[in-house]
Amino acid sequence: MKRRQVLIGAASVLGAAACGAPSGTERLRYWNLFGGGDGVRMVELIDAFAASRPDLDFQASTLTWGPPYYTKLSMASAGGRAPDVAILHLARLPSFAPGRLLDPFPRQLLTELGITPENFLPEIWDRCVVDGEVYAIPLDTHPFVMYYNTDLCRQLGLTDANGTLVPLRGADDLVAAWSEAKKLTGGYGLVLDNFGVSPWRLWWTLYRQLDGDLLNADATALVIDDAKALQALDFMRRLSVTDAVAPGQMLLSGAVALFGSGKAAFLFNGEWEVTTFQTQKTPFSMTPFPEVFPGTASAAGIARTQADCHTFVLPHQRDRTVAGTRPALDYVRFMLERSVDWAAGGHVPAWLPATRSPDYLALDPQSRYRDAAATAQLDPPAWFSGSASNMENLAGTAFGAVQAGTLTPEAGLARFKADMQRLIDTPAPV
Repeated sequence: MKRRQVLIGAASVLGAAACGAPSGTERLRYWNLFGGGDGVRMVELIDAFAASRPDLDFQASTLTWGPPYYTKLSMASAGGRAPDVAILHLARLPSFAPGRLLDPFPRQLLTELGITPENFLPEIWDRCVVDGEVYAIPLDTHPFVMYYNTDLCRQLGLTDANGTLVPLRGADDLVAAWSEAKKLTGGYGLVLDNFGVSPWRLWWTLYRQLDGDLLNADATALVIDDAKALQALDFMRRLSVTDAVAPGQMLLSGAVALFGSGKAAFLFNGEWEVTTFQTQKTPFSMTPFPEVFPGTASAAGIARTQADCHTFVLPHQRDRTVAGTRPALDYVRFMLERSVDWAAGGHVPAWLPATRSPDYLALDPQSRYRDAAATAQLDPPAWFSGSASNMENLAGTAFGAVQAGTLTPEAGLARFKADMQRLIDTPAPV
């Protein structure tokens, strides 16, 4: 998710709310890490909230995505002087030691505002609860998906009468489709990012389709299944080396440019490039990540795919009170109610009433991959996992080398396992 690096450098205060003079005694401070296309959309929502609450002294700040954001948030929480509410990737929750760096949401306020478990997918909600306390409220799920060029796929005979991609599943059928697409484009059949954390996202998608586990329950031991791990890596190598339907060394920006210009018919990435391709007027649509290994999809036919979720959390404050937390909960409720506006940027709403609304179902292609949220595979819980974590970056290096052909799958797996063992042996910082 290097896209976030286009972000505003250090902390910057956003929106009219930050500039206007406070007119009330209640205050609300909000930190987030949205700086790409979704950052613009977040500012619009922040401004709408500010306009709806002129009584509130409200400031929203955007910080640099990734480690800089999480370092600053953890330090502020450790000092007990954190913002009132903040964004946190759900897979990063264990690294914030709920109860130490995060405060629980007051149950009575959640109930009063209707922020209750039945309004979220149970698989997602359950990861927000630690020792019976709610420490995170999901805003969205952002899964790894497949984009496809509708014009090129129509020429390839891969679309139905409505222009929708016909079902493609199984490694051989998928590679055959991408091979024909490569002949048509003269470039690549499929493009994807081979650097950063993207190789992790692809490997974790494939490995979880095979039902592989990585860590034991308390993240103190590696329980990786070598055979399944190699099966996933063999497929990744096949794409860029054996069958060469995809590049082996390409940055995300290059992959996005090639797909956007019609030099590739398919793209693997997160769903946040919707606005990019809509702005470019690329003829495209999207679908959940394909079932590479037949027989591994859900009963609804949706294959497992890597994902994470943006959530709202209450960073630790020494003097936090239930009454003082009410503005933060009002803000969370406001944002959940505006989930369809947020979803226009690509993210799947976590608020289930939004996913059933006609306005969301009319969003095309955003609503086409909504079922991927139910098969989302978050990183395994550990202090060193989650979006932009050391684990994802180390995996990206090892598995990216397999895609580039500079390491065999066996050597790439050995490097990853050695890196994982070092992380496991390192004491948690909090």
